[in-house]
Amino acid sequence: MDYSGQYAAKRCEAAEIAARVENGWHICADVGASNPSAIFDAIGARADTLSGVIADTNIELLPIPWFENPSIFGNVTGCSWFSNAGARKAVRGGYADVMPIRYCDGAAIIRDYTAVDALCLVVSPMDRHGFFSMGTSGSFGTERIRKARHIFLEVNRFMPRSLAGPQIHISMVSALCEHHAPLPELPAVEIDIVSQRIGALIAERINDGDCLQLGIGAIPNAVGFTLKSKHSLGIHTEMLTDSIAELLECGAADNSRKQVKPGKTVATFALGSRRVYDLIDDNPAVEILPSEFVNDPLVICQNDNMVSVNSAIEADFYGQVCGESVGTAHVSGSGGQPDFVRGAVTSKNGRSFIAFSSVAQTKNGEVSRIVPVLAPGAIVTTSKNDVDMIVTEYGVAKLRGQPLSARAKNLIAVAHPDFRDDLTFHAKKQGILI
Repeated sequence: MDYSGQYAAKRCEAAEIAARVENGWHICADVGASNPSAIFDAIGARADTLSGVIADTNIELLPIPWFENPSIFGNVTGCSWFSNAGARKAVRGGYADVMPIRYCDGAAIIRDYTAVDALCLVVSPMDRHGFFSMGTSGSFGTERIRKARHIFLEVNRFMPRSLAGPQIHISMVSALCEHHAPLPELPAVEIDIVSQRIGALIAERINDGDCLQLGIGAIPNAVGFTLKSKHSLGIHTEMLTDSIAELLECGAADNSRKQVKPGKTVATFALGSRRVYDLIDDNPAVEILPSEFVNDPLVICQNDNMVSVNSAIEADFYGQVCGESVGTAHVSGSGGQPDFVRGAVTSKNGRSFIAFSSVAQTKNGEVSRIVPVLAPGAIVTTSKNDVDMIVTEYGVAKLRGQPLSARAKNLIAVAHPDFRDDLTFHAKKQGILI
């Protein structure tokens, strides 16, 4: 069939799509590059005519009006499911909300608790069969497509076509606009000497044939770039990054020894440079799939030798890991860290690494990231029962299978030397060191 007629009938301007949004609606996008800037800007432009609109987003790479302009609060209120800088500022300012969630539970949360009056997405151009691809995002797409009362699309020729990810047929679309602009790219993170050292410590513990999940930030990227001499690595990860693209392109990763989808690179979304987006485009060897599959610990653990690498803000003597707040101050969400930590530690010969520099810079000087107890109000992202190894530039602390006294000793040994005496004092005061 020729679907061009349907396409033409539904094509309009972003402002016309925004005009269809009604008071009290619950609208949403998905993750990263799937957030539709033209549609959202148009909704923001008429926000003073709206009330009670809730807008769900996830890793907001471009400025979004309701996170940038406090006066929109109440007319359109943003709710971030994993915050980037704009949403972080808005949440801390009291004019935006956050959704506590494990990433693997996204579909269930949407199915059971959230309305989807309008799903707004950036998609690739329509193919000859009438389908649009969500491209860089699998994430929560399938469930939101199923539940949406209206689907509004922003067609962008720069969005890659994922052959395995969620697809939307033109017959399901309420309206669409065209906005052809290069996709936002994740700024390159400087891999400093500390990150390089941590990356090398983790890389020493990764073997040929291991299956990898690499999180966001300088340290996971440093790990990835340090593994180029490895062989037969597999990729089953939440986020497809430049360091993973490097491993695939140099041949270190070929997915030949995976148990789940052998021969395929599996992720639930992509964030990085254009290099990462081009890797997805019309590539049958890369599958961008929904998070209820990719992030399910019961799926992850089916890959033998699963290795998870993630970052954090601080960890205490018990092994409780905070990755999403500084005290009560919001930084981000849980993301997939607890999913992949759990999946990795239950995998045959699996390993999980939580990595961070030993100290953080504050306005009052350096503070230790290894602490006797988490800061008041700090959010536990990975529990003491799931944590495996904590890594700083001073070494690797094995916690899983270790009693509390050994955990404290191992953590103090990888803390910055300037803080070890004080940490030892507190461990003794708490009755932990025996």
